[in-house]
Amino acid sequence: MSTSIIGINKAQYLNNYKIELLFNDGKKRVIDLNNFLKKSKNPMTRKYLNKNSFKKFKVEYGDLIWGDYEMCFPVWDLYEGNIF
Repeated sequence: MSTSIIGINKAQYLNNYKIELLFNDGKKRVIDLNNFLKKSKNPMTRKYLNKNSFKKFKVEYGDLIWGDYEMCFPVWDLYEGNIF
């Protein structure tokens, strides 16, 4: 039995704080980071409430990241839609 590691192939900004993710198994999911960002007390996270900064995410090695890993999420949580 082989298991494959879930990764993100593509991420596309939609609007507000929503991003559509395409995973390497073909699954698509829209994540909305609005509540997460607004509830955060960490200034390094809150700076991404600025939409120009928020839109500067990238996919690197199957992960969705901002900056130099200033903000990132476990891929499995994104896959399952578990963003608090």
